[in-house]
Amino acid sequence: MAKLIPSAERILLARKLIQRAYDFPIPSDPSEMGKNNLSYIAGVKDLFRQAKDMVKFISMTPTATPEMKEEVKKIYAEIETANREILH
Repeated sequence: MAKLIPSAERILLARKLIQRAYDFPIPSDPSEMGKNNLSYIAGVKDLFRQAKDMVKFISMTPTATPEMKEEVKKIYAEIETANREILH
């Protein structure tokens, strides 16, 4: 059976995933096209997807406080910012 993760912990895990996307190693070999490498892009986008999946249902739960809902909005904004900074 799957382990239930509390909402506060999910928010922390989502932020860690975003940080992992920043830390994801860029291929150093010039023949691998650096940031244009498809496996690099896929790896970063997968981390963003995992972060979104971690928090996407928090705001729909009846126990979610307005502060938690605001944190979820901030996470989505952080993901969009990180996407622009890392991949563009």
